[in-house]
Formats: sequence, structure tokens, C-alpha cells
Amino acid sequence: MIGRREFITLLGGAGLLCAAKVRRARAQQAMPVVGFLHPATPDGYTERLRDFRQGLKDTGYVERENVTIEYLWGENKSDRLPALAAELVRRDVSVIAAASSSSAFAVKAATVTIPIAFVVS
Repeated sequence: MIGRREFITLLGGAGLLCAAKVRRARAQQAMPVVGFLHPATPDGYTERLRDFRQGLKDTGYVERENVTIEYLWGENKSDRLPALAAELVRRDVSVIAAASSSSAFAVKAATVTIPIAFVVS
């Protein structure tokens, strides 16, 4: 389990979301959209997701107020990750938070233009 500080680092703080602002300006979106990709299920990740949202809030982004988060879960099927990563790219998210190395590799294969933040334990 990763702690709050590591999860905040996942996003790379304001710098990463600054890149998201640039993409948003180009895409003319109403607010930045963070794509969140995890290979498991949401069960058991309540605390980590709360920390994820708090990390965003600490840098000035509050879900449903000035940032949207699109959560996609692999449901413990790693072979789904490439399709889910491609879905986030089709949704033209501003940045992708890949919550595992397998998620990060799937996202890296899906895009070279969307910034990626990831955690590897």
C-alpha cells in the first residue's frame, strides 16, 4: 500500500496539471479531465482514491468543481488495459494517472501526446 505522499507524487503536483492546462487550452475543454487507469477493481482502494483526490485538491483541483476524473478499472484482467488506455486517449483526457506499471505500459503504447503520471512499487 502506498502512502498519501507517494500518491500525491503520482500526479507530479502542479507541474503535471500545468501540462494538462496546456492540453485543455488546445482542446477547448471546459475543465481538465484526468484519466485514471488501474488494473484491479475499485474494491479496497477507497483510501487511496481519497488520497488521490486530496493530492489533486492540494494543488488546487477539486473533482466535479474544476477537474473531471474518468476512472477505468481492469477488473483484474491485465489484457483489458490496452483497450482501456485507448479509451482514455479517445476521450481526449488532459493527463493519465496510471496506477501500476502494467497500466503505465498500456498507456505509453496508446499515446505519445498525453502526459502520463504513474507509480511503480
